[in-house]
Amino acid sequence: MTACTQVNVHGDPKAWVRDQADASAAAPLRVATYNTSLYDDADGGLIRRLEAGDGNARKIAAVLQRVRPDVVLLNEFDYDAPQRAAELFQRDYLEVAQDGGGAALRYPYRYLAPVNTGVPSGLDLDGDGLAGDAQRGDRARGNDAWGYGLHPGQYGMLVLSRYPIDAAAVRTFQTFKWSALPGARQPRHPDTGKPWYSAAAWPQMRLSSKSHWDVPVRTPLGVLHLLAAHPTPPVFDGPEDRNGARNHDEIKLWARYLDGGAPAWLCDDQGRCGGLAEDARFVIVGDMNADPVDGDGVPGSIKQLLDHPRVDASRVPRSEGAAERAKFYGFARKGDTAEHTGDFGPKAGTLRLDYALPSRGWSVRGTGVFWPKPGTADAEISEASDHHLVWVDLAD
Repeated sequence: MTACTQVNVHGDPKAWVRDQADASAAAPLRVATYNTSLYDDADGGLIRRLEAGDGNARKIAAVLQRVRPDVVLLNEFDYDAPQRAAELFQRDYLEVAQDGGGAALRYPYRYLAPVNTGVPSGLDLDGDGLAGDAQRGDRARGNDAWGYGLHPGQYGMLVLSRYPIDAAAVRTFQTFKWSALPGARQPRHPDTGKPWYSAAAWPQMRLSSKSHWDVPVRTPLGVLHLLAAHPTPPVFDGPEDRNGARNHDEIKLWARYLDGGAPAWLCDDQGRCGGLAEDARFVIVGDMNADPVDGDGVPGSIKQLLDHPRVDASRVPRSEGAAERAKFYGFARKGDTAEHTGDFGPKAGTLRLDYALPSRGWSVRGTGVFWPKPGTADAEISEASDHHLVWVDLAD
């Protein structure tokens, strides 16, 4: 069941009127993506942390208050059907001016829906001969979920918007089958060449590790299709590279969606088939877990989007903080480290994994990554997550 709700505005209602007055067709539209790392291994754990006053959540809110996107996707924000976590984050964090942040920030519209992470499949997906259940270890149980997770909704997604969301027109692809994708990279045992997933599991295997959402937002510049996803990391597997193959094909699903047309295989959870309309304007957002030239992903995975004829990837977001951190680690990189968006510590270094890719037809006024240089006033609030917020400013 999907949900698009209007949040009650707290505080001075005249302040919201002033915010609305500032939104005009002449003002750039700021669209952002942010992997917030606001997840918990325990079911309901994020809610309890937000109720208690979570320090990292305050920093995440401070970053959002500084950048002030009009529409933003939050990756790794645990999903709960009553929307308690989303409401707490809005009321007690975004609507309260945070240290290091800006003024209170109000989003009257949100979209959230179930994801595949932590949802039991009832099948043996990790090849250990056992189907995951509550009696087994957390890792084994999570590996046999449709998407890795320790409880349903872990690592979920949340869209926040200043502008109305067309809930009736939202398309989700949570249950889309991997085998339905033309040319699917079916994982195989490298020693035998036999399929990794059993004949019973492969036809049921869901492609999206979380979900893929097409969320239409009615902005002053017209309808924006926010194409949101969070493909699985291409690691934490074995020589069969099942996560690398899945990451590649999760990205490929959006590329084929952009091809448009009416392919009978491309059907959403609501039973509607076909790709994105040729005249639709969009921004692809999310932690894609794929660097253009570095990292452990299948080569060319993210280029399926970067090189797509409908995508304008000419303006690459940059930051001084990324370049400084990469220099500190000293990893050899083929790409421009100033374009990196995530810091994965001294063993993995920095990579470009997070994207806000607009369609052609927009006028791109600016891009950025909120990754301040170490030692600056903004650096502390940017360290709440191992990813950094990425944004693009759009105009007609």
